[in-house]
Amino acid sequence: MRDVIVVGAGGGGPVVAKELAAAGLDVLLLEAGAHHTDPRASWTHYENDANNPLTGFLRFGPSDRSKPAWLREEPQNSYVLQVAGVGGTTQHYYGNSPRAFRGLFAGYEGPDRDAYDTEHAFPFPYEELVPYYEWVEATLPVQTAAMGTKEAVFFRGAEQLGIPVQTTKDTLHASYRPQENAILQPGGTAGRTTDPARLHYPQATGCTYCGFCLQGCMEPIRAPRNQFAKRSTDNSYVPMALTAAAWSPQGRNATLIPDAFVVKVHTELRDGETVATGVTWRDGRTGERHREDARVVVLAGGATETPRLWLNSGLPNPNGWVGRGYTDHFLDGVTGLFDEDTGSSKGPSSAARCDFPGRGALEGLGLPPAMQAFIMALSDSGIRGRYANGRGMRGPWDGRSGRVLGPELKDALGNGVNRLLNILILTGDDVQRRNRVLLSAFPPDEHGAVPKVVLDGRARTRRTVGNREFLARKATELLRRAGARRVYRFDWAPLLLHVHSSMRMGRSAADSVLDSDAESRWVRRLYVADNSALANSLGGPNPTLTTQALATRTAEKIFIEHFGGRPWVRDGNPVVSTDPRISRALR
Repeated sequence: MRDVIVVGAGGGGPVVAKELAAAGLDVLLLEAGAHHTDPRASWTHYENDANNPLTGFLRFGPSDRSKPAWLREEPQNSYVLQVAGVGGTTQHYYGNSPRAFRGLFAGYEGPDRDAYDTEHAFPFPYEELVPYYEWVEATLPVQTAAMGTKEAVFFRGAEQLGIPVQTTKDTLHASYRPQENAILQPGGTAGRTTDPARLHYPQATGCTYCGFCLQGCMEPIRAPRNQFAKRSTDNSYVPMALTAAAWSPQGRNATLIPDAFVVKVHTELRDGETVATGVTWRDGRTGERHREDARVVVLAGGATETPRLWLNSGLPNPNGWVGRGYTDHFLDGVTGLFDEDTGSSKGPSSAARCDFPGRGALEGLGLPPAMQAFIMALSDSGIRGRYANGRGMRGPWDGRSGRVLGPELKDALGNGVNRLLNILILTGDDVQRRNRVLLSAFPPDEHGAVPKVVLDGRARTRRTVGNREFLARKATELLRRAGARRVYRFDWAPLLLHVHSSMRMGRSAADSVLDSDAESRWVRRLYVADNSALANSLGGPNPTLTTQALATRTAEKIFIEHFGGRPWVRDGNPVVSTDPRISRALR
């Protein structure tokens, strides 16, 4: 019997695996997708090769790319952008690691309290999470993003919005700043040359400014895996979990099994309580099924797959909130066309931001050409100048919102992407019961009933919709003040890449699945450590850092409650990390 089984090696699962393995526990980490142990041998920078949702190496599907991707039912016009494999969706994230807004936590009494979804707040104060933020920030590490031309253009507009520069990790008011991101700073020749021959490790370290963050990071050339620039969990927490015995005095190495799709969580009754006892997983290469037992089970398959696994396992759901409360960041995109070189395709893809607590956030966004064309053609408003699709909103942008196609798109992309500056709009989204994950009536796949993602546009609150419009206008103003001669607003259809809270922790047992320790309210020894555990959408900030801080806290709760461990945090301060190097950084 294992001490702990962790289901999912994406953004949160490897955090739990690393911390508990380093504390001396026997941890099994199961991942449904592939383990790309040598990315440079199997990955490319070609956009379709990486991002094609059916055949790309960064898709939600089995490691054998000749087999079809795994199915989801999405009855509305939407697309869940999720990656299977070790590292999960962090394989193509941009490393952005801001902290959440304080207003979404218990006990907040700031003057803007009513701007937040306080009905669905975290069940503990923000200050309680700060030492775990610090822990993760020291582990990855999280640093101020490297700057380039597109960031200079972004800040040129941001400084005229009447908001100050932010100089702290905690966001206290509307402000702009470089991203806090999990990408190693360029060193040596990195960032100083585009000559591949001079961008080999150790001559070059950290970010080489290749501009291909979305295609997975394999830079610098010849770097060991734990020195790849972007700190996706396949480059950071997973290597640490698999080598814990080498650097932690009490540690033992976690065991990782890829191509292991978990299809059932097992339970038994003990003293009148339902208790998790293990899982059954299916080998994606052979089709064989295996059972593993453990003292604790941690689910970390993501906001869509974790509720699917719960429901397919027939686990209790007495209040009906398993899979409900599914939030995203109600994304939108605004792009400015400039007469100057913006450097849009160079450097870390997203390295500048504006935050508006109670509203959401704006992020600079650099993209390669195919993805640039994709985002400019993703809309709920129809096609600019042709039909309005019932929306086609007017505002300070040029013309109506909508898809950019034909001659207008050719003009925008006429000199490549480096005359453009994109701003991604991340809206604070209220928790709504009708937005949810449930089991589809479609025929089941080899893993059981497939998930159905329901995002009812009518369930968006007036506050959520108002926040999105406020941010679209602020983004347009920023681009105008930065010198854009044309501004496009897209009114995106739901592109679901920041999804949360479908297994939410909460203050009330009436509308949450997890208690304040991220343990299931109805199944003992069963925890959740992915975005689905988040109580809400954080108000707009990117979710990965908060999920990882919460997963660190959850690992500590498991260690204390079930294995007699000592606290890692005392009186709001980290006492000692399981990694002695991080302990020194925290002190």
